[in-house]
Parts: sequence; C-alpha cells; structure tokens
Amino acid sequence: MGTGSSKNPDCSSSHGSDDREDQGGGQLYVSLKMEENSYLLKSELIPHVYGSVPLVGSWDPSKALAMERESSSMWELSFVVPPNHETLDFKFLLKPKYSNSPCVVEEGPNRLLTGGTLQGDARSAVFRLSGGEVLLEYRVFIKADRVSPFDLAASWRAYQENLQPSTVRGIPDVSMNSVPESGTEEMEVIVPDPTIVYSSSGIVESKSVGTLSSLQKQDGQRGLFVDRGVGSPRLVKSPSLTTFTVDQNVHSEAKNPIPAAAGAVAAAAVADQMLGPKEDRHLAIVLVGLPARGKTFTAAKLTRYLRWLGHDTKHFNVGKYRRLKLGTNQSADFFRGDNPEGIEARNEVAALAMEDMIAWMQEGGQVGIFDATNSSRKRRNMLMRMAEGKCKIFFLETICNDRQIIERNIRLKIQQSPDYAEEPDFEAGYWDFRSRLDNYEKVYETVEEGSYIKMIDMVSGHGGQIQVNNISGYLPGRIVFFLVNTHLTPRPILLTRHGESRDNVRGRIGGDSVLSDTGEVYAKKLANFVEKRLKNERAASIWTSTLQRTILTANPIVGFPKIQWRALDEINAGVCDGMTYEEIKKNMPDEYESRKKDKLRYRYPRGESYLDVIQRLEPVIIELERQRAPVVVISHQAVLRALYAYFADRPLKEIPHIEVPLHTIIEIQMGVSGVQEKRYKLM
Repeated sequence: MGTGSSKNPDCSSSHGSDDREDQGGGQLYVSLKMEENSYLLKSELIPHVYGSVPLVGSWDPSKALAMERESSSMWELSFVVPPNHETLDFKFLLKPKYSNSPCVVEEGPNRLLTGGTLQGDARSAVFRLSGGEVLLEYRVFIKADRVSPFDLAASWRAYQENLQPSTVRGIPDVSMNSVPESGTEEMEVIVPDPTIVYSSSGIVESKSVGTLSSLQKQDGQRGLFVDRGVGSPRLVKSPSLTTFTVDQNVHSEAKNPIPAAAGAVAAAAVADQMLGPKEDRHLAIVLVGLPARGKTFTAAKLTRYLRWLGHDTKHFNVGKYRRLKLGTNQSADFFRGDNPEGIEARNEVAALAMEDMIAWMQEGGQVGIFDATNSSRKRRNMLMRMAEGKCKIFFLETICNDRQIIERNIRLKIQQSPDYAEEPDFEAGYWDFRSRLDNYEKVYETVEEGSYIKMIDMVSGHGGQIQVNNISGYLPGRIVFFLVNTHLTPRPILLTRHGESRDNVRGRIGGDSVLSDTGEVYAKKLANFVEKRLKNERAASIWTSTLQRTILTANPIVGFPKIQWRALDEINAGVCDGMTYEEIKKNMPDEYESRKKDKLRYRYPRGESYLDVIQRLEPVIIELERQRAPVVVISHQAVLRALYAYFADRPLKEIPHIEVPLHTIIEIQMGVSGVQEKRYKLM
C-alpha cells in the first residue's frame, strides 16, 4: 500500500514516501509527546498527528489522530504501525477544539521513521499562526519500539505504583474509594486467582514452548486498572529459558520499555486489520480436548468476543455435522479407537466441516473456530494439510484435571446435548457418555505439533496455566490475553444508564449536566435495588464513567467500592456536543443525513463513532470477564448498547439501535450454561 498526498482546503501540504517491506518481527510502536504551552490553552488548539499510513489519516487532516493530555504539561499519542508499513512519514498539526477554522501544519520537512529509527534530529515543532505573525515552538519527544503482540496485550494494564493518571474535566482516568484487603496467596503460575491483584504484571513472547510463570508472593491489594494503555512493568525476553518471566524490579528506570500509550490496544487492533500475507488474513482456531472439558463453552465465548471486535468469526461444530450425516443414535462403541468404520466416518465429517470452513474464509470470513475433540495427531495433521496455503492455523487445547468440574460438565452434557435428546433415561445416557469418554481417553494424544495454546485447569477461575508455542501475530496474541482473563464462575453484571439528567430533559446530547429531579429519585431507587439484590455479595463493585450524571446516580449506593472509568464516558459528540438533534438537522444537514445513513460508522466531527466506542471499551470487557464478583455498571446509552451487544452476541450493525431505556436495569447472568438476561423497570 503506497503512501500518497491529499489536498485539503484547510490544511494543504505535499507529502509522500515509498512503503517498504517489514524486515523485523513484531509491530512498530510509536510514542509521540508535545510539551504544553499556555498559548494552546488560551486558543483551545488541540495537537494532532497525521501521516503516510491509514492509521494516521493518509495525509488527510480530517482523519488526523488527536493527542491526549498526559499531564498538566504534556500531550501524548501512541499508535501501532502495521507490519507492512516499514516507513512512516508524519507531521504535527494544530486543530481548533470547537470552531471550523483552518488547522495549522508544522513548518519544515516531514518527520521520517524508517525501520523504527527516527531519521534526522528530533527537532521542535514550529507553527505559524495569524498569517505568519505568531510563531509558536514546542519541544517534542519521539520514541519508537518494535514489540511483540504479547507486549501490546499487556501494555494496557497498569497498577497503582506505575500509574501516571491524566485528567478529564479534572477527574483522574480511574479512581477508587476502597481500602486495601489483607491476605496473601502464593500462585504456581502467572494466571492469578482474580481475588488477588499483584503489583506488577506482564507477559512476554517465547519462541519455544512457554509457560506463564509464577509471581512472587506479595501483599494482597485490590487492583486499580485504567482504560488507557499506560506502560506495563518491565517485560523481559529471556532467550535461554522456555518460560515467560516477569521482572519484579518495578522501580528500575527501564521499567517502561513500552511508552505510556493512550489506546494501545485499540490502535493495535486497527493495525491488525491492515493488509498482510493472504493466508494470515484468515485464522483457523482448531480446538483440542476430551469431552466435558469446556471446549464448546470456550469456543462460544471466543466467537462472541471476536465478533464484537469486528472480526468476521464463525463457529464450526463437528458434532453437528456428524448428527446431520449419521444421525443422533450413535452409541459409545462408535467412538472406540479400535473401530475402523467409526474412525473413518468421524474423519469424513471432520474433513467436510474443515472444507466448509475454508470455503467460508475464501468468501470473506476471517476467523473460523473448529470445534471437535481432534484428539489424535493423525487427525490434526490432516487438518494442517487441508489448511496449508489457505489459512493460518493454531490449536487451542483445553485440559481439565478437576473431577468435580468434569462431573458437572458431563451432567450438563446429558441434559443439553442433541445426542441424548431422545434418551428418556438420564442414567442410561450418563453411562453411555462415560463409556464414550473412556474410549477417547484411551487414545488421546496431547498437542505437541504446530502452533498451539494449552489451557490447563483454567476453567475454575482459581488460577491455572497457559502454554504457548509458536504463536505470532497480533490477533492470536490478543486471543491469548482474552483467554488468560476468562473463567466460568457464575456472577451477575448489572447494566443501567444514569438517572435522567437536565440535558435529557432538554433533549441535548453529550454534555456533563447534573440529574433532574426524576433522575435523583431513580438514584435512590437504584440504591435500594442494589443493596437488596447484592446484600450477600460484599465483594461486588460499582463502576461509573467520569461524567457527573453517573457519579451522582451512584452516590446513594453505600457499602461497595466505586470505580470511575473514562472508557465508560458517553460517545464523544465532538462539535455537536450540547446540541439537540433538531439543531444538528438545521445547522449541519449533511452531518445529520450521514449519521442517519450509517450510525455504526458515522463519526461526529472531532468526535467518535460507535466503532470507536467499541475499541475503547475492550479493556472494560476484559476486566468484566476477569471479575468473579458482581459488577454494577452505571454508564450511558451508546456505551451500554456496545456492552450489551457483547454479552448478547448481537451483530455490530444492530448496536446503534439496541433499546437501552432510562431507569431500567439489565441483569446479565454469566455462568457455565452461557449468558441469561433479566430486565427490571424501576420507574
């Protein structure tokens, strides 16, 4: 993909460069900072960056990325350059915060990053304003690192000792009114018990088999997480070890090799979807594991997560193919390892399902999840041969040694599996399935070939182990990160909008108004509901945005810690903030019509789209998956539409139209049997 020039009536300049092939591993992670100047505050000019790759606008100033305030004296922006763009040209520019006045591009030649190295000096940014009468000069700091997908996945999570919070409307990114909890627990692996949050975290990539290694015992303390990609503790890649290691010296000056990053996960997600090798655009996740180990549950959660992120994902269940072709009356003998007719029939339906999945990918599908036991090397080698040159493939093996969980899953299987729908005798079905399981166990061969992820005793939510071998690419890396944080522990998540605000009454969008009288009544009713519903759940927590209408709604709730997330703020309406839809229709008819045609992708001028909201909510989803206790989320309509769509597995195109009324609680119950929903109308 070449870089070119584009003209703009407000900002015009000539730019261009040739893209080169990526010669190194990982992706190029760029951190840009600009020193604060009082003129910016007075003139309400916002620093932006635009350049030669689509991620930073392809030289279109209207698509430039805004820098965010990192501190009272510094602006910051971080992004990930796709691996097929080895050379990056870029410039800084200033845009007015509210008006449509022309933007101002910095003086001088393009800044050039080649192979992760800045060409020339890191000169100051110079701008000419007011017809050249005003000359502004700002110091800039530019850093580029080539990092692995595992580093990127870890970068968004930060803990209290290395948090450098910025402020929005004077409120920290995240604040918490809880006290430290006592108690410690020593873990065998880095996949921790979610009741404990450690003071450092990180995973790094190993070229050979890797295990997420143990953390040293530390004082337990309730965690503090942020929705911006601040740097993780030092991530050490040890070439002599086969384990993932963590440097515990968080006070080291080198503790942040990845620069503090606003939106690292979102930026990398966009970079991940750039054009790459043809076979890498299609990913086959082949499940491996004995029956009743949670494969189908894991497949369903992973499918839901990837679809919500915008990846076209489909679940291919080989058991469905078997039942369609051979019927449901297969006894345990059909699954014996010494039954050649049964083996041939099962391989035939597996090949049929794989052919369908590959055909679906060739028609545009991105991620196929192939759900079967795939318990022999011979079967897995067959699947790898079928995928060769057509899609990237890795195995996801689920291993569970907890007999209680296995027993529970077996009983659920008898109740829910179509294989036993016509079996009236539960005990007969139970012992038939037990015999089937014994047949599989006799011939089972664990994965040791190809690329794979092994989840060992992860389903309980009490820790476990993940092994990773030969996994590369950002999407597989974020899949690992998702799997590390997911579990089966049942718990409710309550979603509700803030109480009615004064801007709601006036029909104005955005803003930061206080509650109306009706909204204050709802806040009290919500507090009564939460205290009754969660009276036995003292580990529950209340999450709000940083806008005062959600904070005021949460105020009457007592007895639970409260967390403010900037990621839960309402969709940014940009220049339309504070307007009514009638005012937008009258004064900005083109914008009104554009939004009407495609609410999902429409981005408010200098604001956000629904897709932008989804990207910034990913850390919230990861943290909701990690929680074992109930969570009450008090947020805004657009944000709750996006969160609800994740749990309900609703298509992206439906998100802007999901009904999330005021003064209503949506209870999402997460557990072994999937996700259930209840709604409570309090007013």
